Amino acid sequence: MTSAAPDYGGLTGYEPISEADRKEFLDQGFLLVRNVLKEDHRAQLEAAMDRVYAEEQAAGSSAMKKDGTLHLLGFLTRDDLFGHLLTQPTLFPYMWGLAGWNIYTHHNHLDVTPPTSEEEPPSWGWHQDGYRQNSDPETMDPNLPRPMFSLKIAYVISDLSETGRGATKVIPGSHLWNSLPRPADTTVHNPDPEGTVEITANPGDCFIFDRRLWHSRSPNYSDITRKMLFIGYTYRWIRNLDDMPIDPDSEWWANRTPVQRQLCGEATHTANYWGINWNGYIDEEIPLRKELKTRGLLDRSIPWLR
Repeated sequence: MTSAAPDYGGLTGYEPISEADRKEFLDQGFLLVRNVLKEDHRAQLEAAMDRVYAEEQAAGSSAMKKDGTLHLLGFLTRDDLFGHLLTQPTLFPYMWGLAGWNIYTHHNHLDVTPPTSEEEPPSWGWHQDGYRQNSDPETMDPNLPRPMFSLKIAYVISDLSETGRGATKVIPGSHLWNSLPRPADTTVHNPDPEGTVEITANPGDCFIFDRRLWHSRSPNYSDITRKMLFIGYTYRWIRNLDDMPIDPDSEWWANRTPVQRQLCGEATHTANYWGINWNGYIDEEIPLRKELKTRGLLDRSIPWLR
């Protein structure tokens, strides 16, 4: 396990995103970002994924299906390289730039999808992330979208540059829809909804998406194993979805920066999760807020950066 973060030529992770990127994300609900991982870094991540896959396979993990598909929740503590991804300098600006400073990772998963030669049975996999977040804060006005609440980074580790390799399908702009018409009969194969796009990407690319974006997995009928790493970020006053125990005496935890520890759920007291001290005023010592303030990146014109 190494404590050195991969070198990205002086990038800090605190370079503000462009207004063009912000607008595209807000309009489309997702953003494809090219070449976010250097090849040596991507290869190291793939090697770490392969090791974790072998460990899960040997252990008979419940996260692994009979066909060899692995969907492993709370994977970040399995390698120091994964921990560094929390503040990956080419992508972290999108997280605080789009969601603010009072955030942490509530949900992260490692996905390996081997090729299949058999046609998958009919199914309807289109969904929004968030489970009860799509019901509990429901509005009866179909023209009033629910809150975003969370967003997710999807790191592309294998070659998904062609369709048919198990890439994620999305409907651009659908994050503003509270519902999606469902076919009357889902026991037969149905066409994808109008406007569907399969996100094809090269190894080392990534895409960022609003949890409300209607999306679906797709089958991998190629000869390439699909490998992806997903890290979700939400507000610290929302409970975690994954069970990701952290050993406070571990080398992995010792290697985490104050901001990364915040992103793993650390707090000084319960009110701290809400961004305040017990006196009701903002807690200026929250690591990410403190970092942004020191760098002059707080902005009162943007609610989540106040």
